[in-house]
Amino acid sequence: MTRFAFILHPISVRDVARKYPIAKFLPDGLVEKIMAKRPPEKVSDITGIVSKTGARTEGIFIGLPITPTMMTDRLPLPFVYDRLKECADIAEREGCKIIGLGAFTAVVGDGGKTLDERTDIAVTTGNSYTVATAIEGAMRAAERLEIDVSSAVLAVVGATGSIGKTCATAMAPKFARTHLVGRDVARTEAVASTLPNADATTDVSVLRDADVVVTVTSADTAIIFPEHLKAGSVVCDVSRPRDVSVRVVQDRPDVLVIEGGVVEVPGDPDFGFDFGFPPKCAYACMSETMMLALEDREESFTIGKDVSLAQVEEMNRLATKHGFTLAGFRSFEKAVTEETIERVRAARKSLTRAC
Repeated sequence: MTRFAFILHPISVRDVARKYPIAKFLPDGLVEKIMAKRPPEKVSDITGIVSKTGARTEGIFIGLPITPTMMTDRLPLPFVYDRLKECADIAEREGCKIIGLGAFTAVVGDGGKTLDERTDIAVTTGNSYTVATAIEGAMRAAERLEIDVSSAVLAVVGATGSIGKTCATAMAPKFARTHLVGRDVARTEAVASTLPNADATTDVSVLRDADVVVTVTSADTAIIFPEHLKAGSVVCDVSRPRDVSVRVVQDRPDVLVIEGGVVEVPGDPDFGFDFGFPPKCAYACMSETMMLALEDREESFTIGKDVSLAQVEEMNRLATKHGFTLAGFRSFEKAVTEETIERVRAARKSLTRAC
């Protein structure tokens, strides 16, 4: 049995206060300085993962006390790499053969390449299966809202990143038009030039024209707000921290926001840690790490800044083989109800009639 490890980290200082309440009374800067001095540590054991083939795996969560803002703005990149190496050392001591990079650790720097060079165990960002589930979730939601994608508009925010670019490549041919949104015009235009009926922009206001939105950026704060979205549209937010402001759910009942990459894990898994999901559910990036362990594949499967469609297809194949399935729609840590779907569908129909 191949054991695995997966890195968790707080998204914000507020997350730290959930475990250490005193942090609520301290300045964020002071909390960050304290966090930076704390080494990574094992958080919990993961047991009970059983493939439908009968294969089993176990693993551990490793906590890295660094937020995305600290990784990008507060700490030098070599320091972050050193901390990631410490995580890998913990995994190796625990008998793990592969380590998955969670949330922003998959984004910072070179997407795991440096860590892969500095450790003897395999490394994966989990981005291949994240892409697979983002596409499946967005398309399934569009179907529930009765969106005819062949005549609809797609928007991909973060279209030059490893996940966004691959989502756009796979999805754009199915849609009538595609808006690609990125921070760098030239790079975004380069991606658009490879896709049918696609254009490039740096302005998120183009989302007002989109029926289906997939957003996956490396921003450390929300970038999509209520005024940016079309009535009756669906937004699949793959980013952590989230790209979509909570205000969208509060102020736009005519828009469906779903979390990307929430997966039901086969067997009776016990993660020993509560990250706000129902029992047996985990992120897709975690699930990719688990699937590679179930396959006894001690290889660095998804690293760097590119994800190929072949990698996405391979992860889909392994998910089917082992029994990993996309969980029901969730939005801001809550299950999406049928009432919500019907409300957004009705808003879409009303908009269509008005047009």
